[in-house]
Amino acid sequence: MKKIKKDYYWMQKAIFLAKNAQDKGEIPIGSLLIYKNKLIASGWNQPIAKHDPCAHAEIITLRAGGQYLQNYRLVNTTLYVTLEPCIMCSGAILHARISRLVYGAHDYKTGAAGSVMNVFHHPKINHRITVLGGILANECGEILSLFFKKKRIK
Repeated sequence: MKKIKKDYYWMQKAIFLAKNAQDKGEIPIGSLLIYKNKLIASGWNQPIAKHDPCAHAEIITLRAGGQYLQNYRLVNTTLYVTLEPCIMCSGAILHARISRLVYGAHDYKTGAAGSVMNVFHHPKINHRITVLGGILANECGEILSLFFKKKRIK
């Protein structure tokens, strides 16, 4: 399977996780970690359920990936997430030494992979990561838009 086809495939799986978050009353963001073409960790937003402002989908996934690999460095992995990571998650991604980040919708309020700022290409950061944004962006964005639209109606 070609890389771009794989990206769409895995993003569809992340969208499923985002819908799971939505069903649980959380902001619908899903994330997966791939190593050697294998899904090794996944997560969705859980700040409300866990009473933890840091329980973003990416953080949940990175923690599970570290446990799976028995290493805090997640070298040669690809992280898929339905929304561009915030600065907290981007910092964790850098510290984990993820090799590649693929995200769906751009986040024009807090996105730290290019929309508001780009921590991944800051000249003082010593780790470089390949970033690909906009994969299934419409689908990822629509889930979030509908979620917040319903919230405003209540």
